[in-house]
Amino acid sequence: MAPGHVAYGLRAQYGLVVAPETVMAWERGEISPSSAEVTALAGVLWCSPGELLAEPVTLREHRVARGLAADDLARRIGLETGSYQKMEDTGRWKGNERQSAALASVLGLTLAQFVTATGKHEELAELLRSAVTTRWQAYVKPLGKLLPIPKHHLERVLDQLHGDYQSRMVATLSWGGGQGEAGSGDAGREFLAEIVDRFWYLAGGAG
Repeated sequence: MAPGHVAYGLRAQYGLVVAPETVMAWERGEISPSSAEVTALAGVLWCSPGELLAEPVTLREHRVARGLAADDLARRIGLETGSYQKMEDTGRWKGNERQSAALASVLGLTLAQFVTATGKHEELAELLRSAVTTRWQAYVKPLGKLLPIPKHHLERVLDQLHGDYQSRMVATLSWGGGQGEAGSGDAGREFLAEIVDRFWYLAGGAG
């Protein structure tokens, strides 16, 4: 279909007045269509919204890929539309544990996708660093609020991460290449850089 044909289909089938030049700009990636335009475009092209998008990253992209309107998603996860829309626009998720679990379920998100889409990467990394270098038990609750993951599973993962870290530090000290404080020295810094990836592996949230 030529851009003119697509523009005609959008107007005839969905009442959207879009110029052929705009369709061409979408194709070149110069501008992005709105959620409504993506849904209509998928209808015109006989495909799903997800097929028109690259790998979804943001909340909006995951929602559009699932063909959901913002108000529909908000209702299904127990939020007011305005509150959800603000979180989507800012890229900062502030829902509670139940709403987080519902969001991940409705959008079909893995743990890694959930953290990326909700803008929690830095917060997660900081909590994990603290958990493995101190008392991991103190970080079960804050991490539980951050991630839609069962408490018993999270406890098991943190326990293993903490044990891995302590074993690495003991080995480093026994070789004489480390320093007295856990997490210091090049070996400690290198291992801390691996924590988030190791967490995804243990939690089953990679991919």
